Amino acid sequence: MATFGTLSDRLTETFRNLRTKGKLTAADVDGTVREIRRALLDADVALVVVKDFTAKVRERALGDEVSKALNPAQQVVQIVNEELVQILGGEQRRLQFAKTAPTVIMLAGLQGSGKTTFAGKLAKQLEGEGHTPLLVAADLQRPNAVNQLQVVAQQAGAAVYAPEPGNGVGDPVKVSRDGVEHARRQQHDVVIIDTAGRLGVDAELMKQAADIRKAVNPDEVLFVIDAMIGQDAVNTAKAFQEGVDFTGVVLSKLDGDARGGAALSVASVTGRPIIFASTGERLEDLEPFHPDRMASRILDLGDILTLIEQAQQAFDEEEATKMAEKIANEAFTLEDFLDQLQQMKKMGSMKKMLGMLPGMGQMKQQLEDFDEREIDRTEAIIRSMTPGERRNPKVLNGSRRLRIARGSGMTVTDVNQLVQRFEQAAKMMKTVARGGTPNIPGMGAVPGMGRPGASSKRGKKGKSSGGSRSGNPAKRAAENAGIASTTAPTGSGFGLGGGAAAQAPSEADLAEIQKLFGKG
Repeated sequence: MATFGTLSDRLTETFRNLRTKGKLTAADVDGTVREIRRALLDADVALVVVKDFTAKVRERALGDEVSKALNPAQQVVQIVNEELVQILGGEQRRLQFAKTAPTVIMLAGLQGSGKTTFAGKLAKQLEGEGHTPLLVAADLQRPNAVNQLQVVAQQAGAAVYAPEPGNGVGDPVKVSRDGVEHARRQQHDVVIIDTAGRLGVDAELMKQAADIRKAVNPDEVLFVIDAMIGQDAVNTAKAFQEGVDFTGVVLSKLDGDARGGAALSVASVTGRPIIFASTGERLEDLEPFHPDRMASRILDLGDILTLIEQAQQAFDEEEATKMAEKIANEAFTLEDFLDQLQQMKKMGSMKKMLGMLPGMGQMKQQLEDFDEREIDRTEAIIRSMTPGERRNPKVLNGSRRLRIARGSGMTVTDVNQLVQRFEQAAKMMKTVARGGTPNIPGMGAVPGMGRPGASSKRGKKGKSSGGSRSGNPAKRAAENAGIASTTAPTGSGFGLGGGAAAQAPSEADLAEIQKLFGKG
């Protein structure tokens, strides 16, 4: 979610300064609201939205819910999160399907906003849900628009209706009407109409879109808007609302590097919900828009629910059960490890997945340095082994490792490191399967869980040497505080350690994850 990166950085820094204060004064609240206002304006959020947002935050921050809170700083963060959810639309809104098929979905937006690509993404997602979508090529003006839709439809595995060649030839209103009739005859339950756009809003564009809407009477009209469009997003949205009146919004190109805040204004200004967010170039990179989850991402609070949903889609439940049994029975092999790598690749970018963890916004450089090609290199090494070598890495002598290195285009050192890390990972998984606590380098111990089999005598010894014996009360308190800070379990964004407050994963955490897939 690179589009909101700058906004996320500014807000995170503002709240970090706020957390150092035990009690908030009116001046503290005003200073925080002022920084939030600057961050939103710098991110291209519409002025009217910024004014309304900051006024509500200030009013609530100065109220009793903060002044009487045990942790006023966290309460302010919660208020900002709740208000951010509201300007993003409040609650998630799903597609509305017609009671009698086919459901007609019309796409509208400027040229280059990503309508055609979104049509393919939506078709693929609907196919996965058991629907039979039909793509209708009603963009007959942009050069090669019909051909592009045909290619995207083929990639998505969806049918396409394209009776006209396009490039200025054909009547888009007739094609749209005939497309719906064709879908009805061929028993397609969803019709997605890709309409023409322009470089800017004009009367001809609006008339054509309005005529298509009148001809097909769509169940949904989705306004596709480029998240990188800037301040003009609000004006464009208003123009389309007046000219066509859309029912929902689609944010495209959320993986871009623009400020993107203007896209946040669309739901608040138009009163129409954001239904989908396009987060990458692949057809799989389409997410239902959850206002609460997007707000959490912007505030660097993570998006664990989306991460879990993606994992559930990528991993087969029956296979996962079998894998758990193999780990418990110490039968986990490099072949199984290869299967796990391939399933992880189905989830998409590792950087994107790691970015959904809480606190990862503070580790942008480490995420950028994370080399995703290491997974491919690891896969190449394993594929260069024979089935027997994968099942029993202990047979890998020097000559075999040299052959594997040459076959995979890697070095013998790379092969040695992979085998060593696989053995470490297998031991760690075996410990977890037996109910023990794994010793993961770079991560803190799990609070409340001691090492199984630890003797009580050893525990007593640790207890007797844990505190200061200084006769000076002030010195004794200081020394005890120092001991506590060094011995307390450290939190991590990966769920191992920490108390109630989640901390960002350390550089060692990321390094350890990368080691599991290849080089350190």
